[in-house]
Amino acid sequence: MMIESYIVAILFGSFLLLLVMGAPVSVALGVSALVSFMALDQNPIKFVQIAFTSVGSFPLMALPSFILAGALMEASGISKRLVNLAESFAGPFTGGISAAAVLACMFFGAISGSGPATTAAVGMLMIPAMVKRGYDKGYASAITASAGGLGIIIPPSIPMVIFGISAIGLAVPTEAIEKYGEFQSVSITKLFVAGVIPGLVVSCSLLILNYIRCKKAGYKGSSEGWDFQQIGMAFKKGFWSILAPLVILGGIYSGFFTPTESAIVAIFYTLFVGVFIHRELSWSDLFRSLETTTWLSGRVLLILFTATVFGRLLVENQIPATVAESMLSLTENLYVIWILIIGFLLFVGMFMETLAAIMILTPVLLPVTYSLGIDPIHFGIVMVCSLSIGFATPPLGENLFVASGISNISLEEVTVKALPFALVSVVAVFLIAFFPEITLILPRILGY
Repeated sequence: MMIESYIVAILFGSFLLLLVMGAPVSVALGVSALVSFMALDQNPIKFVQIAFTSVGSFPLMALPSFILAGALMEASGISKRLVNLAESFAGPFTGGISAAAVLACMFFGAISGSGPATTAAVGMLMIPAMVKRGYDKGYASAITASAGGLGIIIPPSIPMVIFGISAIGLAVPTEAIEKYGEFQSVSITKLFVAGVIPGLVVSCSLLILNYIRCKKAGYKGSSEGWDFQQIGMAFKKGFWSILAPLVILGGIYSGFFTPTESAIVAIFYTLFVGVFIHRELSWSDLFRSLETTTWLSGRVLLILFTATVFGRLLVENQIPATVAESMLSLTENLYVIWILIIGFLLFVGMFMETLAAIMILTPVLLPVTYSLGIDPIHFGIVMVCSLSIGFATPPLGENLFVASGISNISLEEVTVKALPFALVSVVAVFLIAFFPEITLILPRILGY
């Protein structure tokens, strides 16, 4: 026990020290893990072997493919047409154009899998459109940044892929199986199916608050009502764009292809539409998309590489079991445990990059949830939903930085106006956590 606490002190102490010094998360994870290996007098080659195994899994191939598909969809005009279609539905509703921004984020989330990418793609078109309709720049930026978090909840989702990879390798504690019976296995396809209804719940919470705030601020819809000719034109122009999420998700849900294969299908579909239908995809766009994919994939894989070793050290030193024991010694009330877990995830999401947080915390928290009989798919969705709020909360808040840059107003102003949306998203997450059927009903209906 003394050795375990000594290693944990070195692992977390060096990790936090490096973060305070301003080191990147991947460097902090890697160095602290390596120092711990040396303190344990283990061969450093084991460090490399564990890390190499982590980036060699088949499901991980979906990661660069989805990133490339999202970049190509923006370059080929697919995302622009989806946003224009959402905008055409704004009509005479109070807050219609800002509601359209939320819908556009849902659409784009179904082809992107990234929060900041969704905020950037939708914000570039919708923030100026809202300002043109008389919206305050700060509010327009805040609703876009808040809805951008849907990019990682609405499947396909890169964080869900990472959670799936982290959870698949973890064994279910024997005590949990004896108490609750067999748990269902974790798969990325199940996570994608399970994320649909929770994504809609979070979206509806944002739309309800948007309506209330727009009514109070006097942001009315267009006085002319719906322009059905404009809707028809937007639908006609966006037909191939609408098919993109249908092809990707339809193929996964029908079992026609795996998430990894669907990402490859998405790339070829986008290339076909961009080159032969829209004719907007140039060689320079293609190379720029490949460059973006290389940079983002490298960054994600580096975090994955180091976080896997960090997580393995936690598991080997019985940290998950200790955390589970200490939580259960406080209370065995499921709702109180959920409040503690979600509160902790919200706090972590404010300071840590989402993928790193998932890689580090899944080996710690998943055994705790097993001990309480919580379904691993349900926990995975709650974890992703909780961390998605971190995109729109300071100090890290990547979506806030993106929206602030697009609208050219201060980060403080965007943040203040985004906080009520973060609060209502937290309420939605508790709703998803307390009622497991919201997550589990669709996988059950589809036979997963």
